[in-house]
Amino acid sequence: MIYILGIESSCDDTAAAVTLEDRLLSNVTANQDVHRNFGGVVPELASRAHQQNIIPVIQAAIKKANISKNQLSAVAFTRGPGLLGSLLVGISFAKSFSLGLRIPLIAVDHMQAHILAHFLREETTSRPPPAFPFLCLTVSGGHTQITVVKSPFDFQVIGRTIDDAAGETFDKAAKIMGLPYPGGPMIDALAREGNPGAFRFSKPAIPGLDFSFSGLKTSILYFLRDQLKQDPDFIEKNKADLCASIQSAIVDILIRKVRSAAELTGIKEIAIAGGVSANSSLREALYKAGSDANWNVFIPRLEYSTDNAAMIAITGYFKYLEKDFADLSAAPYARSSF
Repeated sequence: MIYILGIESSCDDTAAAVTLEDRLLSNVTANQDVHRNFGGVVPELASRAHQQNIIPVIQAAIKKANISKNQLSAVAFTRGPGLLGSLLVGISFAKSFSLGLRIPLIAVDHMQAHILAHFLREETTSRPPPAFPFLCLTVSGGHTQITVVKSPFDFQVIGRTIDDAAGETFDKAAKIMGLPYPGGPMIDALAREGNPGAFRFSKPAIPGLDFSFSGLKTSILYFLRDQLKQDPDFIEKNKADLCASIQSAIVDILIRKVRSAAELTGIKEIAIAGGVSANSSLREALYKAGSDANWNVFIPRLEYSTDNAAMIAITGYFKYLEKDFADLSAAPYARSSF
């Protein structure tokens, strides 16, 4: 039996999970509310909180899995991309844990792990994972890309953002409107009460499968600036409609590119991953597009959309089977080459 401990500490969530082969046994996350006071993640505060949280979180994950630490086959950790100080906490603990138990150490790319979260198996899950090859739209605060996934180890990025990410656009728009951090979920909640066609924003005409969101961000900023000059209460009076319209513009850009990628590759197995995949409008739009185009659509459960350790553990399992182990020289990286 192969038990993998996964550790995730790339940003502001300290998480640990245990898998038995591809079956999830536990998934524990400690959030850091302190960043709400600053409107975004403060790296130094994040790394300090990881130091406080990592031991109790790992203890809780192992206990919930109902195993002892001596039964673990390997420890997998997020190597990057992410905040270097936060990553160092997880990496340092994983190295010590590996040495102490004399078990292999497995380095995991955070973005690849988001995609492989689709292969987690639970007792309540009956649907099989996507069949290879499949397309995956990975959308988060720092990344927006479309990948052809040919195997757990064969990823081909065929489209990516040339500037800002979709998640960053959500957060920036929320900040402009004075919404609390994190902005994406707040926009999603308010958008349910608004009219997505109330306001129009410019959308980039980027050829091919690449994305761009800087122009949309600028369009939102200038529109709100002009409206506030005429009516200082414009945002408050139109908050739901603004959220719905901004969300609609972002989702439309994403879905258009997915349609183009599916037509170009002929692939009908379509998945999404990453923090923004938790957005209700994006989920609904992908299901609708899938129904129209006869796709097999795969959307992760909400707890596997945002940063979590379950995705690190399942990726660690696949790498364990290939004996793809890391050594003590493994260092974190802020940006992914993937």
